[in-house]
Amino acid sequence: MASSLVVPVIDVQNENFKELWPAMVVAIKTASFVALDTELSGLGNRKSLLAESIEDRYKAICHAARSRSILSLGIACYKKLDQKPADSYLVQVYNLILLCSEEYIIEPQSVHFLVQHGFDFNKQYGHGIPYCKGNNKGGADDRGVHIRALFTELLRARKPLVLHNGLIDMAFLYQSFYAHLPERLATFTADLSEMFPAGIYDTKYVTEFELRLSASYLEYAYKKCKLDNGRSVGSGTTGPHVHIEFCQYAGHMSTYVDYRECPAVASVDKQTDICQHFSAFGWCPNGTKCPLSHDTDRIILQDEKNKEDKWKKRKRQREKKRSEGEGSSIFDGAPENKIPNMEVDPEDPPGDQRGTVAEMCPDGLPAVDSDGNTPQSEGKSLETDSKGNSVCDENITIASIDDSRNTKNNTNDGKSGVGSGTGAGREKTNDRSAGIETQKKNADAGTHRAGFDAFMTGYIFAYSCTVIRKEEAREADKEEEEEEQSWLPTCLNKVYLSGKAAPLNVVKSTFSKSSKAHMQKMEMVWGGRC
Repeated sequence: MASSLVVPVIDVQNENFKELWPAMVVAIKTASFVALDTELSGLGNRKSLLAESIEDRYKAICHAARSRSILSLGIACYKKLDQKPADSYLVQVYNLILLCSEEYIIEPQSVHFLVQHGFDFNKQYGHGIPYCKGNNKGGADDRGVHIRALFTELLRARKPLVLHNGLIDMAFLYQSFYAHLPERLATFTADLSEMFPAGIYDTKYVTEFELRLSASYLEYAYKKCKLDNGRSVGSGTTGPHVHIEFCQYAGHMSTYVDYRECPAVASVDKQTDICQHFSAFGWCPNGTKCPLSHDTDRIILQDEKNKEDKWKKRKRQREKKRSEGEGSSIFDGAPENKIPNMEVDPEDPPGDQRGTVAEMCPDGLPAVDSDGNTPQSEGKSLETDSKGNSVCDENITIASIDDSRNTKNNTNDGKSGVGSGTGAGREKTNDRSAGIETQKKNADAGTHRAGFDAFMTGYIFAYSCTVIRKEEAREADKEEEEEEQSWLPTCLNKVYLSGKAAPLNVVKSTFSKSSKAHMQKMEMVWGGRC
């Protein structure tokens, strides 16, 4: 059984913000892509966020962003390592505790959820980094050491931005650290397309429309990707796999690090009734009082078993038809891996078991989902988702997280325990094993936090880039090329919209203009060169 994956998250607050500023700026500037996640004080009217009209949704999001605040911001910087195996990344994760200096609404439901998941409001009010929303107040955004200046550095870095179900996150980031949100959605998307010229990627869209996972809430998607990556490495197949390395922090830097543990499942043999509502959406209206299992590891294993059982059943039906000589089928000559998506089993009930959960949902909507910042409703999730790097100084060394070292015993014809997915590959070398064990003892087993959520978002994106490129190379019947690829071109600037079959395209329309505030900001950020 593989050991747990422990992710070092640097805790940034008002007292150490100035000290950590140079490291954060360097991490952002040298990253290949940056993943973000936020914790919010509330979202307002949940039903308005699911309005049929996208323009109405945007207005509801604007109202929430203007009246609520960001409580914490997670930043995960993924830097691709050229001198290592393909798809190897150095990851640096920061969790910034923020405190809005203006009046804002904080919703009891959000407080309850965050407290349940370990958020420390005493720490936030006592040590949060202050900021003002809207257009800059009391000085230019590009001068000084403050959170708005850090956001400006992110824009100047021109890196791909990765989010999970990111529309709400982007609106809050814009309103909190950039300028007043424009009144029209088309203006907002026009601004975003110029703010992030390297592109915006939404892992919620990626997991639903590209990977086509059974569920796409953040924890499920991360653990499923981690599990599949570990199995792929353990099987010895050729081609790139995601390999993660972290900085190992020592000295006074270690006092700023919070080690977040994603534990391996203890056992997969015991039969446990799974909460179907949580399984589908990542949250349950009964919360901790629910008598059924909310274990994401078991949910993933159950989904895989159900998928395998259905595939075996359909295979038997095809063989029976062939033996009875019923003639050709629409599936003749189709690739084996495509057939499960083409067939319709007449004995199966219409829709998936997950689809029926919506009928059991109460009218009330949750404060936030498993991603920590968005509601879900009516059967639709609305998750609101090193070389030369001076950050690694005398107090920081590189710790390798290599799946290939711990996956030998994690595979059993593709039916390994989820332990290989939740913690596969935390390599322990003799010279630092004692230090790692000490970190494990101090690790927080809870995985919900803005910094860790940003790490999970980035991991999903890195894995998706790898597996989709491998699939494209296989279909093209050619060897994979080692040179840099353009990430996920089919997902570029496509943001997931709950309940919609098409995403929101973050582009500047020929019929829309950028906002005046944005043009002024761009003059400051890039000297007018968008």
